[in-house]
This record gives sequence, structure tokens and C-alpha cells, in this order.
Amino acid sequence: MRRAASLLPALALGACVAGPPPEIATPTPVLPESFAYAPDAATGTALAALLPTGDPAYEDLAALALSDAPTLAQAVARIEAARAGARRAGAERLPNVTADASIVGSRTNPDQFGGGLPPGISIDTERVQYAANISASWDPDLFGRIRAQEEAALARVTAATFDAEAVRNALLAEIATSVIDWRTLAERQAALEEDLAAAEELTRLAGVREDAGISPGFDRVRAESAAEASRSRIAALASERARLTGRLVTLTALPAHRVLDTLRQPAPLPAQPAPPAALPSTLLSDRPDVLAAAASLAAEDAELAATAAQRFPRFTLSAVLGLLSFDLGDLFDEDAIVGSVGGSLLAPLLDFGRIEAEIDGAAAEKRLAFAQYRDAVFTALGDAETAYGLVAAADRELAAAEREFETAERAARLADTRYRAGLSDFLTVLEARRSADASGERAAAARGRSARARVLLWRALGGG
Repeated sequence: MRRAASLLPALALGACVAGPPPEIATPTPVLPESFAYAPDAATGTALAALLPTGDPAYEDLAALALSDAPTLAQAVARIEAARAGARRAGAERLPNVTADASIVGSRTNPDQFGGGLPPGISIDTERVQYAANISASWDPDLFGRIRAQEEAALARVTAATFDAEAVRNALLAEIATSVIDWRTLAERQAALEEDLAAAEELTRLAGVREDAGISPGFDRVRAESAAEASRSRIAALASERARLTGRLVTLTALPAHRVLDTLRQPAPLPAQPAPPAALPSTLLSDRPDVLAAAASLAAEDAELAATAAQRFPRFTLSAVLGLLSFDLGDLFDEDAIVGSVGGSLLAPLLDFGRIEAEIDGAAAEKRLAFAQYRDAVFTALGDAETAYGLVAAADRELAAAEREFETAERAARLADTRYRAGLSDFLTVLEARRSADASGERAAAARGRSARARVLLWRALGGG
């Protein structure tokens, strides 16, 4: 009781500076009830259907990337680091037991005692000390400081896990859009090659008519110019292929020839499934970046509590059990056993604002984490609105481009027929052919944009 009474003044002094952490409001952001550009009714389309899962190149590249992509390896390493930190924080709540052994030799000068020693008393001036100890210490964490630090570490593990999920979604979306762009280039090239064949046929026909004296040589020159324009546009596609190849090499960690072999696999045209209906509130539970930001906010909240707990006294229990002898043969005798048991109390008294400054810093970090959480929420909302709008606009553009292509092709065929019958001049045929050529490539590009918009929607709604 006397020992406990001696601790009361320190506890009282610690209580003078102790108190709860500052309250910082972190309300859930208010989201609208529906997306402005979402479809009117639920379509039943699964979210995963928005990806080009029917394309074997995407399936193969995605599987290879998920097994060995550098970006995912970095994310996994960050998870492991966070888990190690959580294990370290959890171990702080348990006793710390250590063992040590020592051999110390010492030599004493008798003159240090001032004068001659009394008769019959001598001092062993050279001694060797043998010791072995087991020490234990434990902080019972009366005020929750260590517990709050462990909660913060566990929240960081959660944040790192969701960050890894966001990296995975981004990786799959990048691969999907790259494969779609590759297929779009192939479709554009096919359209341009048809245009080139038509232009070469016009060149041949114009040459025949020129040789027969039916039409001027200028018609042949204009037809050759149209053919060269198609060749130039076909050649320009090579640079886009090189860019996509390099991008896929970076994403998948595969050599370029392996990527190209995979992309050469035949695939159907990208599908245009109806976009699935979703609510803005689902972003809070489905978007990994939002969940990661929420976990980071929880970690900063726990860190603030741990920092505020520094204003309370810290109580530590310790014990030592050991052996001490000046003769190696006597080390395990009963008289060689030594030990101690005790407790210590550390409480802040006058720190001249050090702890308060740390608490203010932790509070600022929590405010920052909350601002980042709100930013993640509204970024997700903006991404979803954009993606829904892009899908709707791309679908309308694709429908219009396909109608334009069909009309332009009919006009080009009709103009060619009239020209062969002598009912139309060559300029009319050439202009109709140019219009049809451009509309075919535009339809292919519009189909690619429609498929890309669905991948963006997949990622915006949280991925898989």
C-alpha cells in the first residue's frame, strides 16, 4: 500500500496534462441518388462483361500480367511491409523477454582505498565475473497507446490491400484498352486496304479511259493521289502499333515478340453490352481507391488516439533473474542466483508543449486523410459519371458512323456504275469514293471508342 501511495502524486501530475484527443468531424460525403448519365433501367449486364473477355489476346496477356507484372509485385511488397508493421505493433502489447551472458575481467589497485588495509584484510586485485540473466519487461498499456498503434498498423494493412486491388484494376483496364486499340488498328487497316483496292481500281479504269481517249490524264492522276493517300494512312498505323506494343511490354513484363505473337490470335469484333445500372452509394463499398482512403483515414484516427495517449502516465513492469559468480565452477550454485522485480512510472510533467505539438500534427494528418478520402469519393463519382456518358455518346457515334458508312458505300457504288455507263464524271466518282473510304475508317474507330468506354466504366464502378 505504501508503494501504491507513492505512485499517486505521479499519477495525479500525469492526469493534469491528460485528456481525450481532439474531435475532428469526418462525415460520409453526401452523394446523389442516381447517376445523371446512367441507363434508365437495370439491364442485368454483369460488370465483368464490359471487359473484352472474348478476346484470347486479352485473356492471355491479363493472366500473364497478374502472375508477374512489376506494378503488382510492388503492391504486394507494400502489403507485406504493412503486415510486418502490424505484427511489430501487436508484439508491443506482449512482454519482452531477453537473455544475456557475460564474462568480465577486472583489476583493482589497492591504493585507491587511500592507505594501507587493516591487518588480516586483503583484496583480490584481479577478478573474473561470470553472469547470465533473463530479463522481462511489460507495458500493460493502461491508457491504450499501444493498442491504438496496433489499430493504426492494421488499418494500413487494409489500405495497402485495397491499393493493390486498385493497381490490379488499373493494370487490367490498361491491358484491355491496349488490346482494343490493337484490334481497332487492325479494323482500320482492313478498311484502308479496301479503300486502297478501290482507288487502285479507279486508277486502272482511268488509265484505260485515258488510253482510249475518253477521259483526260488528269483523272488518272487524281485516282493515283487517292491511292497514295490510303497508303500513307496505312503506313501511319505502324507507329501506333509500336506504341501499343511497348505499352504492353511494360504492363506485362513480357518480351515484345511474345506480346506480338499473342496479339496475332484471331478475335471477334468487340461487343457492345448494355452498361449495367449502379447507384452512386455503391462506390463507397466497391471502389478500391475509396476503400483504401477510408482505411488510411482510420489509421490516422488511431494514430491521433495513440499520440494523445502520450499525455497519460506510462507504467512498466520489469523483472530480472540471473546468475552471478566470480568462479566459473560456482556459477550454478544456489548462492549465485540473483534477481530483481520492480515497476516504473513515467509521466509528463513539464514538456513545454512537445506532446501538444505532436497531437496537433496528428490532428492535421487526420484532417488531410479526410480531405483525401473526400477527394477519392468525388473522383470516383466523376469517373462513373464520365464513363456512363462516354458509353452513351460512343454508342450513338457508332450507330451514326455505321449508317454513314452504309450510305457512303451505296453512293460510291452508284457513282461508279454511272461513271462506267458514261452518266457521271470522274470527279463525282472520286469524291464519293473518298467519302466512303473515310466513313469506313471512322466506323472502325467509333467501334473501338465504344469498347474502350465500357472498360472505363468497368474500372469506374470498382472493377472485379
